[in-house]
Amino acid sequence: VLGEPVDNLGPVRSSATFPIHRPAPAFTQLDTKLSIFETGIKVVDLLAPYRRGGKIGLLGGAGVGKTVLIMESINNIAKAHGGVSVSGGVGERTREGNDLYMEMKESKVINEENISESKVALVYGQMNEPPGARMRVGSTAPTMAEYFRDVNKQDVLLFIDNIFRFVQAGSEVSALLGRMPSAVGYQPTLGTEMGSLQERITSTKEGSITSIQAVY
Repeated sequence: VLGEPVDNLGPVRSSATFPIHRPAPAFTQLDTKLSIFETGIKVVDLLAPYRRGGKIGLLGGAGVGKTVLIMESINNIAKAHGGVSVSGGVGERTREGNDLYMEMKESKVINEENISESKVALVYGQMNEPPGARMRVGSTAPTMAEYFRDVNKQDVLLFIDNIFRFVQAGSEVSALLGRMPSAVGYQPTLGTEMGSLQERITSTKEGSITSIQAVY
């Protein structure tokens, strides 16, 4: 969140910067054509295909394989299609973030010898981080995906693991700010926060962001 890399590869060298809180694309910029986003996972592509520019929720309890499916999708998109993925770890376990990083290095999806050839960008705000950091990672990951879509004109696969913990982080921030909670204890700004995040994930005439989000 502070721009500090945790991969021990030195500072990020880039002249381009984006604010993490950005407006959604204008209606005139949107692309309304329907097409299928091929993941390379046969059971998904056959029985429950993903729409390009859409948002897909993976619902399930702990340990049922949501993160494994995300890892497999990143690997398939990179190797079969040369596509780019962005993964945002919001409030997840540090072990899972480390496992994903090591898996991507072993499969050469992350190429440390030539970073420009890497096919995935990872940003983490794990459960040991303060709520402000966890909440901001939920906005940082879409911003990184927007760069690939709007500047590089690419189709991007965006993973948010876990979107429910983005809501939890917002609730903690709201409590720290002394705001009156709404129904069942959530923050009064829940609809605005979630809406502004989800509206940024869409297809434009330049490219598309297809999002897979783990829930709970």
